[in-house]
Amino acid sequence: MSGHSKWHNIQRTKGVRDAERGRIFTKTAREIIVAVKEGGGGDPASNSRLAAAVTKAKAANMPNDNIKRTIEKALGSGNADNYESIVYEGFGPGGVAVIVETMTDNRNRTASEMRHYFDKYGGNLGASGCARRFFDRKGVIIIDNEEEEIEEDDVITDALDAGAQDVEADGPVFQVFTAPESVSAAAEVLSKKYKLLSAQAEQVPQSRILLTAEEDIKNMRKMIEMFEDSDDVQNVYHNSEEPE
Repeated sequence: MSGHSKWHNIQRTKGVRDAERGRIFTKTAREIIVAVKEGGGGDPASNSRLAAAVTKAKAANMPNDNIKRTIEKALGSGNADNYESIVYEGFGPGGVAVIVETMTDNRNRTASEMRHYFDKYGGNLGASGCARRFFDRKGVIIIDNEEEEIEEDDVITDALDAGAQDVEADGPVFQVFTAPESVSAAAEVLSKKYKLLSAQAEQVPQSRILLTAEEDIKNMRKMIEMFEDSDDVQNVYHNSEEPE
C-alpha cells in the first residue's frame, strides 16, 4: 500500500530510549491531565481524548500504575495543574513547514521560546494555518519490526481488520494509518499481537521538501532537537527530507 511519511525522519521522536523515558512520561502525563479535564472525565470508555492519551502512554511503556495515578491526580479537587494546548506553525530552513504542538501552563513563556527556536535556526514563526495546509491529520500506529521479523501480509490483514486505512513497511517498522478518531481502537486491537512504538493522531506531510544544503540540514536538525527538548512541546511535525 502507498505510504505517507518517512520513518527515518521521525524515529528519534518515536524511539523511547532510557535516557528520555522520564521526560516522555512527564509529557504524556500532561496529555492525560488535560484529556481528563477537557475531554469529559476519567473513564477512557466515554472520553475519547483520554483514550488516545492512554494509548499513547502505553505505547511509550508507561506503567499502568503511573497512568492510573495521573488520572486520579487530574480528577482530584486539589489538583493545581492548569495546562492548555497551543499549536505553533512556521517555516524552517529551505521553506520546510513545521508544526509544534505544545501543552503549557505559561502561554507567554512558551510563545517566546518557540519564536526564539524558529528565529535562531533560520526559520520564522507564522500565523495559524500557514503550515497546517501542507499536512493531513491521521491516526498513526508504529509497529516494531526490528527484533522479530513480521510478515507484511499478516500486518496488512490485521491492520485492515482493526479499521486501518493504509499500511507502509518502512525499514525496522510498519506504519499503520487510520482515521484520527479510530487510532485508539485500532491500537488496542493491534497491541494484542504486535509491539507498538507509538499510537496517536499526527500531522502527516502531504509531500516532502528535500534539503540538500549542508547548512540547511544542520539547522533543521538543531531546530527539531531544540523543540523536542522543550518541556512544553508534545509533538513536532515537519515535511523535510534529507538525501539518503
